[in-house]
Amino acid sequence: MSDEGEPVTPTGPDTAPSSGGAEPAESAETAVHPSLLGQDGPPHRRRRSRWILFGSVVGAVALLTALFGFGLRNDPNRIDSALTGKPAPGFDLPALSGGGQPPIRLGRFRGQVVVINFWASWCTDCRIEHNALVATWQRFRDQGVVLIGIPFEDPTSNSRAFASELHMDWPLAADPGSSTALAYGVYGVPETFVISPGGRVAYKQVGPVDYGLLADRITALLRGDAR
Repeated sequence: MSDEGEPVTPTGPDTAPSSGGAEPAESAETAVHPSLLGQDGPPHRRRRSRWILFGSVVGAVALLTALFGFGLRNDPNRIDSALTGKPAPGFDLPALSGGGQPPIRLGRFRGQVVVINFWASWCTDCRIEHNALVATWQRFRDQGVVLIGIPFEDPTSNSRAFASELHMDWPLAADPGSSTALAYGVYGVPETFVISPGGRVAYKQVGPVDYGLLADRITALLRGDAR
């Protein structure tokens, strides 16, 4: 029992013993400038990211500008075929009309500009380009230019009916088995090839021909700008 008058120190779970020494100092925190609060990563990394983003945007704009400029200066339907600049594949095909008409041989027209147009009766774009072909034929036929039409993957009866309906009065050849179309790498219609007087493929276009572009190509070959 304790002596009277002597203070009694309470004990219990809520009473923490005193160590008698100084309390440990709180861990120091690294000071952060207020302007950097809420930012991800150190400043040099953020600056590098901004330059990468800026460079990517500038590069993309430059690429789109170059492509747009190229499209303005070039025919978007023009395809540089593997045959361009090479001798045109020869052919000796029966006339589409039959009836004892002489065959159509490419070799007969050496020294002339030849336009070969692959088409089909089921082809909507072939109807669209028809007026351009008519205008080309009417303008250049008296200048030694030959236009030859060759149906592609089309029954002969349908081809003949289509040619009659549209009044095609240029040479038309049948292509049994599409052997000539395959030799020219045709994979759809319409496709048009321009052959130089020297017998080489000077130009290929996929899709409906444009009269102005086709006339320019023919005129250049007639002037001797390309062989």
